[in-house]
Amino acid sequence: MKRKMIVAVFLLMSSVLLSACSGLSHADDNRIQIVFWHSMAGPPLEALNKIVNDFNQSQDEIYVKPEYQGSYEESLAKFRRVGGTDNAPNIYQAQDIGSKYMIESGDIVPVQQLMDEEHYNMNQLERNIRNYYTVNGKLYSMPFNSSTPVVLYNADAFKKAGLDPNKPPETYSQFREAAKKLTQANKGMKGFSFLNYPWFFEELLAVQGGEYINQNNGRTGLATKATFNSQKGLNIFKWLREMQKDGTLANYGTSGDNESSGFLTQKVGMFMSSSASMAEMFKNAPFKVGVAYIPRPDNIERQGVVIGGASLWLSKGKSAKEEKAAFAFMKYMASPKSQADWHIHTGYFPINPGAYKEPIIIKNYKKTPQFKVAVNQFHDTKSTYATRGPMMTLMPQSRVIMSRAIDDLYQGKNLQQSLDTAADHVNEAIAQMNLANKK
Repeated sequence: MKRKMIVAVFLLMSSVLLSACSGLSHADDNRIQIVFWHSMAGPPLEALNKIVNDFNQSQDEIYVKPEYQGSYEESLAKFRRVGGTDNAPNIYQAQDIGSKYMIESGDIVPVQQLMDEEHYNMNQLERNIRNYYTVNGKLYSMPFNSSTPVVLYNADAFKKAGLDPNKPPETYSQFREAAKKLTQANKGMKGFSFLNYPWFFEELLAVQGGEYINQNNGRTGLATKATFNSQKGLNIFKWLREMQKDGTLANYGTSGDNESSGFLTQKVGMFMSSSASMAEMFKNAPFKVGVAYIPRPDNIERQGVVIGGASLWLSKGKSAKEEKAAFAFMKYMASPKSQADWHIHTGYFPINPGAYKEPIIIKNYKKTPQFKVAVNQFHDTKSTYATRGPMMTLMPQSRVIMSRAIDDLYQGKNLQQSLDTAADHVNEAIAQMNLANKK
């Protein structure tokens, strides 16, 4: 009996300890439980858990249970297996390029439906972010972790190279010259690195006003062909090839971790990264980190950037009570306070413009004004089909194809041919999918 008592006490204490480590409160049996699948890890996971815990403690009717499902790709594969069944989560976080699949799956309830029922004020959401997740006038998901690409640079290395850290380069030629000076002035440093992550190619295309696929980036009709192999796509490849010939371009392949490490150890002076990485870079860099807009060709006016990240989707087939409870949590996540905390602790943008009035952001911007650069770039974006981003079910597959084209670039192959080959492969995949959908 005594041994059983000891075991019971041990199990109870273990449960308490696990609860403390997770930072999450426990559900009350009388609450409506909402299962929330997400793909956040590292600092974003800590920030997310805090928001969830604050929500759970703010009321006694709803309990949100967050469940990590691996990367966006791993999570989407899991959702595909359970979507539309009782095993589906109430809320699912899907990557931006998974939006077309989610809409066509038939396994979701458009968030617009709940917004209309509750007369939710859409102006609480940033217009440029809403635009990405709106198709045919309907908002399908609640924006959440929104990011854009920025250029992060070593401000101390800039000074050493005779560059003004308060005036970072803006155009391709300016970046090329800055990369040369950084490489020459800082032993063991390459001036710039470009990760083989096709999202950056898509963004450099959009900043020129270039569309990735036809039918206005798939926004006004079903896309039938790729258009990224245009002159604007070639501009990007030519610029990278020029810096490669200059000996100023570092190649980290597809490893974002290695590229970040290269920057922090001062082997790279400038690189493109997600704004979501800013907080971590500011914290860990042994030098001052500067933030700049992504580059554009010299003779083309800047159009802006496309929102990246992910949004929250409501699963179909849940009870009306669960739907309303899930939407209540979404609204809490979108509130100014939640978004302000999320922004400062991660670098993701506030989806609610009211967040910029929160004391935590005002105070942080005075301390770290670099945060504002990414926000300004986002707010300077013109609303066009190019900057709303491509809407196509095959975007994940297209990125795999484009990754091969970027690899060809680094291997010295013909630039236009590499782009055309990638476009041909995407066109084949589009034709097969469109034909299958007609049957």
